[in-house]
Amino acid sequence: VLSFIIFICYIASLAASFMMAPLLEFLLALFLFFAYASKLNEKFKGVHWPLADFLRCVTAAIIYFAISIAAVSKYSDGASKAAGVFGFAATIVFAIDFYITFNDLVTFLKQGSSDSPQGHKTE
Repeated sequence: VLSFIIFICYIASLAASFMMAPLLEFLLALFLFFAYASKLNEKFKGVHWPLADFLRCVTAAIIYFAISIAAVSKYSDGASKAAGVFGFAATIVFAIDFYITFNDLVTFLKQGSSDSPQGHKTE
């Protein structure tokens, strides 16, 4: 929801060149939300879903931080300032999500390493 609000703010501002990042993040978050809601993560075991969510959080936090600094410092209209403030809030939210997802990723990787065979036993 925060990505969609930032997208709307960038459309209404002079910093409309930054609108693609929140739109892509919103669509990617929406896809992952529906993938988890429809249990696609249980059907497609070949995709490392926690890793995909982890990478989404990391890149979103970095990109939102960068474009928020640019929007607040370069543009003076109210919509750009609002998009920058919401972008900083999104950076914090994605950093928290990054931390939570990192813990899930570590659990997922530990679970995957315990399921793999340690080697073939010779008779």
